[in-house]
Amino acid sequence: MAVCPDCDADIEIDEYDVDKGQVISCPECGIDLEVVGLAPLELDLAPQEEDEWEE
Repeated sequence: MAVCPDCDADIEIDEYDVDKGQVISCPECGIDLEVVGLAPLELDLAPQEEDEWEE
């Protein structure tokens, strides 16, 4: 079980089913989250991809 850092929703994830660095979506708010820790399971906001047109 983990908590969404954006909406504080409980997210049921087994730490054995995910890898560190994997990106998942919150089922409540839909934001992309990155797995940053496995023991205990910890989520953080996933980095946003930069627009390709920016130089």
